[in-house]
Amino acid sequence: MNLARLAGAIAEPARARMLCSLLDGHARTSTELSVVADVSPSTASAHLARLKDDGLLLQHAQGKHRYYSLAGPDVAAALEALLVVAGVPRAPFRSNTPDRLRHARTCYDHMAGTVAVALHDRFTAAGWLVEADGDYALSNEGEAALAAAGIDVPPLRKLRRRFACPCLDWSERKPHLGGALGAALLRLALQKGWVEQDLDSRALAVPARGRRRMLATFGILDEPLAP
Repeated sequence: MNLARLAGAIAEPARARMLCSLLDGHARTSTELSVVADVSPSTASAHLARLKDDGLLLQHAQGKHRYYSLAGPDVAAALEALLVVAGVPRAPFRSNTPDRLRHARTCYDHMAGTVAVALHDRFTAAGWLVEADGDYALSNEGEAALAAAGIDVPPLRKLRRRFACPCLDWSERKPHLGGALGAALLRLALQKGWVEQDLDSRALAVPARGRRRMLATFGILDEPLAP
């Protein structure tokens, strides 16, 4: 039965360590997960294939890299319950990305880093972004909020590119907003002076005044964007 198969998938020690390391919501590569599980890369790949086939993991393609995350909140909740019973603590995710790039940077033509992840989380929590076949649709409330901020949404839907999509952030290992809407958000932030482009790198400076205005615009009044 499915329960026995899933229990068997979780019970294997290396797979259990992989799954528990993903409970913080950050995606990881197979190489990183092989280190977590203390197994060879080839063995890790076999374990990840089993977990993916059993519906416990999702694989995300980001350029030439492949990342893995838990398949959803139900999987996380089941693992959390097992950890409580087992009395096992969890270590927090630690990024090795330099602080300047981790805070805010460009990702092709849209914004990445902790700032971008925080905005993405705000938009999804508010119900402005709605999942639709792997991409995002914009709710009426979301379109009104972004229009009020200064983004003209209808022309973006006519472009020959994805309108809005999750883009896995390589430092945070959580999604930020990509696609035409993500690009428009970065343009707005630059125009408003919320962020400033570094001429010599992908880093974006976030002046205190610009940060306060950006927070107020999107209703993130009490949540810091910087770690």
